[in-house]
Amino acid sequence: SVFFHYFTQGSVPPEPAGRSLIEGIGRPRVEPSFLPRLIDRMIRVPDSASIAALHYLEGLINRKCGGSTGTNFYAALVLAAEMQARGERGSVVTMIGDSGERYLETLYDEDWRRARRLEIKPELERLSAFHRRGKLIHSGCSGEPAPRFDPP
Repeated sequence: SVFFHYFTQGSVPPEPAGRSLIEGIGRPRVEPSFLPRLIDRMIRVPDSASIAALHYLEGLINRKCGGSTGTNFYAALVLAAEMQARGERGSVVTMIGDSGERYLETLYDEDWRRARRLEIKPELERLSAFHRRGKLIHSGCSGEPAPRFDPP
């Protein structure tokens, strides 16, 4: 995402490294409404993890959600696991940004994902394992690749 690069480097990358498939996050330019000084931290989440998270969340709440909600949910789990590892107690709050109904032919469509080589099964297994055991393996650094959930 151009937003992550802008947040961590203070500039737009000279050559975009490929756009995210998550609407809004995958924009090729930094919008004027993006105010990095108001952000404490950003966590990089790959598309496959975002999409797996929205599918997993649907199973939990029986409601379809959009891709950015999947991204937020995944990052919220990372934060919760970091708190747990430090022995902290508290709450992590995130929002459901939009309904997933408009993504039925994309993020929710297996053929669409297959055409883009997006494999979400490993991420779904990691989410399920995290839910069962509360254990998460990740780098803890927002500039590193996305965290990895402990496999079942």
